[in-house]
Amino acid sequence: MMAKANSKINSDNIKFINADITNDWSFTNETFDLITFSLVLEHIRDMNFIFRQVKQKIMVGGYVYIGELHPFKQYSGSLARFDVQDKRVQLTCYVHHISEFIDAASNNGLSLLHLKEWFDDDDKTTIPRLLTLLFTA
Repeated sequence: MMAKANSKINSDNIKFINADITNDWSFTNETFDLITFSLVLEHIRDMNFIFRQVKQKIMVGGYVYIGELHPFKQYSGSLARFDVQDKRVQLTCYVHHISEFIDAASNNGLSLLHLKEWFDDDDKTTIPRLLTLLFTA
């Protein structure tokens, strides 16, 4: 997957790192102006640990973008899963409330800039599908 991601981007300013983020982020000594999470944090139990690591690796004034399955979807029973050949794979998921994302970020020196809920077909009479959050350091 890393080769595929790298093949789509032709820029010296973008770097993909394959690492286990549930452990100390010693996989790089660099700091970054942007750290993104897309459909990742719902699989991580300890949000405070993640945001502690983010705070150490984000530049002052940098951004942290999070895009996750909306907790309301999880409350209704929707969980991350995918099919491999004829087998359905269900991943371990943790429900993180919106306030948990905001509190974990705030506890580690990040400020919320923007929060948005995304709906299927922009139908706001239904449960939102995705939650996006933008923080700054």
